[in-house]
Amino acid sequence: MSISDLSDTETPLVAATVDGSVDFKGRPVYRPSSGGWRSARFIIGVEMAERFAYYGIQSNLVTYLTGPLGQSTATAAENVNLWLGMAMLLPLLGAFVADSFLGRYRTIIIASVIYCLGLGLLTLSAMLPSVSTVGCQNTNEITSCNSVYQFRLILFFFSLYLVAIGLGGHKPCVQAFGADQFDGKDPLESKLKSSFFNWWYFGLCTAALFSILILSYIQDNLNWSLGFGIPCISMAFAFIVFLLGSKTYRCSIKGNERSPFLRIGKVFVVAVRNWRRATPPALVHEVEAEEAHEKLPHESSEQFKFLNKALLASEGSKKYGKVCIISEVEEAKAFLRLVPIWITSLVYGIVYAQFSTFFTKQGATMDRRVASFFEIPAASLQSFIALSIVVTIPVYDSVFVPKARAFTGKPAGITMLQRIGTGMFLYVLSMVIAALVEMKRLKTAEEYGLIDKPNVTIPMSVCWLIPQYVVAGVSEAFAMVGLQEFFYDQVPTELRSIGLSLYLGILGVGSFLSSFLISVIEKATGGDGHESWFADNLNKAHLDYFYWLLAGLTAAGLISFWIFAKSYIYNKPS
Repeated sequence: MSISDLSDTETPLVAATVDGSVDFKGRPVYRPSSGGWRSARFIIGVEMAERFAYYGIQSNLVTYLTGPLGQSTATAAENVNLWLGMAMLLPLLGAFVADSFLGRYRTIIIASVIYCLGLGLLTLSAMLPSVSTVGCQNTNEITSCNSVYQFRLILFFFSLYLVAIGLGGHKPCVQAFGADQFDGKDPLESKLKSSFFNWWYFGLCTAALFSILILSYIQDNLNWSLGFGIPCISMAFAFIVFLLGSKTYRCSIKGNERSPFLRIGKVFVVAVRNWRRATPPALVHEVEAEEAHEKLPHESSEQFKFLNKALLASEGSKKYGKVCIISEVEEAKAFLRLVPIWITSLVYGIVYAQFSTFFTKQGATMDRRVASFFEIPAASLQSFIALSIVVTIPVYDSVFVPKARAFTGKPAGITMLQRIGTGMFLYVLSMVIAALVEMKRLKTAEEYGLIDKPNVTIPMSVCWLIPQYVVAGVSEAFAMVGLQEFFYDQVPTELRSIGLSLYLGILGVGSFLSSFLISVIEKATGGDGHESWFADNLNKAHLDYFYWLLAGLTAAGLISFWIFAKSYIYNKPS
């Protein structure tokens, strides 16, 4: 029999199928023609287009709110943080819908349609008249102008949060869908999956770099309608490209077993029900897992021991594991182990929220001339974050990991938690630099008598801000990628979209906490005729105090993170 004849027989095709995966129509998929970098490159390209759209809005949003919409600096910062928080928390809902009902592929399609609709309405809102009523001659005209402005304001925020809803379904599912293209049970594809997270974030930051440089200039110097319209076109193009690649994708099989949420929830319910009962010592060391056919690891059995009570049978039964089995208890423990890591990482999200708000307003007061005829937009400074990530990730993946692997013997060079901790330390350094530079900016304004002249450019080059952006970018190359891989890898397989949404939730809750912190400080420092730390006149404000506070909070968060990371028990690799 020839090779060509053999290729048509059933046996090789069965051997080539990928266990646990089907195509978008539910049919078996074959390894040579699906998944791997063939599909992953495709999905990374789609996500780059989406990130181009997202950063086209997020990076310069504070400028739009304080400019055409006429809001104060503190109010604009709070609104940006609230929107960022919602955009980063809604992925929890999107991931739940995907993992429990629709699947990632269908969720991405629905979310993309909502995303495009939101961007289209946002572009429409920017075409309406701005806050100014200078052209209105009488009371009736002023009333009409105000009505148009109020409609514009409502349409703008409705569109903005519609984008957040679309992002909530798109963001966690696309990344998890990309990682799903690599079979963790295949040795070669398992190694490629580790590099996938590095190059995924590299692609995202490359898109962010171009978005910030191009769109912030268009928005500041041409018009906002075009600045919002281009992201809309980018997202629509991304959606079409995603659909064109449907035949190559591997989709996870939606089994008939109970939802992982129900399984994990049942463990907690049964453990609470049995909390008065003693757990026999033999239970956690000798009872064999019914499904996994392996004994419960001793170090895991000693952690969160109260959950072992879920293994107890109903009263009067002599058989262990009657209600819950060991694999289900292990799922619950794995999920519970993530909680302290997630909580201690929240301070990272608080600091992350500052780059598109106060950092941008800070740069707007400084000398931004590159040449006598060209002035860079303040928001474009965020490109140094993306640029430093674009430079750092290839060096990390190609140079640092091989050298660290030879020294530590670990496949990734260092553990995921060590990578996250390194990024948190660099964030502390970034905030210290930001505080020192802001002190220098305030001193320069005082020396030149510009304290009461907020509209006059301070004779201090905006290049002074570059180090804090660069250090923040290197920090993200460590912490952000580490958080993505950690929360994808350490949750049960069926909950990987939820895992990635937990990472995004750190940024979302961090943004809400940042908004709350700003509101509290604004009220505490702005009373009795005093200028608050966030005064509209930044020459009278004290952003340096705020940055020192954030540096201290991040340092405290890092210490707490280190304590919990030392005792963390990693799951077995998939």
